[in-house]
Amino acid sequence: MKTLVVVTHPNIEKSVVNKRWIEELRKYPDKYTVHELHKAYPDEKINVEKEQQLIEAHDKLVLQFPVYWFNSPPLLKKWLDEVFTYGWAYGSKSDKLRNRKTALAVTAGGREKDYSEDGKFHYGLDRILSPFELTFLYCNADYRSFYAFYGTELETVGSTDYFKKLDVSSQGYIEFIENM
Repeated sequence: MKTLVVVTHPNIEKSVVNKRWIEELRKYPDKYTVHELHKAYPDEKINVEKEQQLIEAHDKLVLQFPVYWFNSPPLLKKWLDEVFTYGWAYGSKSDKLRNRKTALAVTAGGREKDYSEDGKFHYGLDRILSPFELTFLYCNADYRSFYAFYGTELETVGSTDYFKKLDVSSQGYIEFIENM
């Protein structure tokens, strides 16, 4: 079985990190299915049955997105609201997410130290992303935490150091998924 990576980025063409992560995942088509929500649903009309079947066909689920205003892009929230239905994702007779390994892969604009009690934002990404963790736990999924790339708004894109950091991050992302 493969890992389904649901990518939600409203402007992936201009992305550096998320786009690079997708490129890395696509090197291993036997292991990963990359599903880009904005490309699949430019009109934002989600085919719930198709999405549920796609999840069921994989044994791991990763949601990949940039942190937008300390949350996910709106299409991912809509996707969760529509796809994680009663009787399928949660409820006394639901079992489609039960024990399914789940995780998040996010990019954050600020530095890692900004996401701390003493930092600029006063909260760590673990706390900011806790609604996703709670959603997975409510659905009895096996939540495995998150993988993050920090400083997307601050990095000098194109510098040698940035490309090294990006390559290390891409390999780290693959290792994170493999070790879920």
